[in-house]
Amino acid sequence: MVLAVAGLNFAWFWVEIAVALAIGSVALFADSVDFLEDTSINLLIALALGWGARHRAIAGKVLAGILLVPAGAALWQAVSKWGDPVPPDVGWLVVTAGSAALVNGFCAWLLARVRTTGGSLSRAAYLSARNDVLVNLAIIAMALVTALTGSGWPDLVLGLFIVVIGIHAAAEVWEVASEEHLAAKALAGEEID
Repeated sequence: MVLAVAGLNFAWFWVEIAVALAIGSVALFADSVDFLEDTSINLLIALALGWGARHRAIAGKVLAGILLVPAGAALWQAVSKWGDPVPPDVGWLVVTAGSAALVNGFCAWLLARVRTTGGSLSRAAYLSARNDVLVNLAIIAMALVTALTGSGWPDLVLGLFIVVIGIHAAAEVWEVASEEHLAAKALAGEEID
């Protein structure tokens, strides 16, 4: 299941990055980078599920760091466009974000079944897919605001919002991974700091 999700995310990364670069959207660029991050997370999960509890907890902490990648990409794009926020093409935004929401929704549906059984790794994958659906819906709403205002600022603001979502998801995954690490130490009879 996670390999199918990784494949869907990798394929959609290429679609979204091409559109984002063509229309100059900060929010869509951040979302495309997020598809690549989701690919990495799901590939790592496929590898790490057979590992012991301690190694899965470490992998969970690594994934928490990976979740910050799209946030950093969105911040970089927002800063680079801050002086001249040209509005992106609204039609392409709506079509691309709408289809991305369908892809992410399907991935979240697939991962919902395992989000509580695989520890921090499964939780990271599920949270990432769920957050992506919310971001895609926000991009559609932002496109409508852009159409009404003719301004590039909604795109920049949404890019910064994606930063906040990425940081929150990373914090949740880090917390679960830390709890798993403590549990693994306790089971091994090690002293807990």
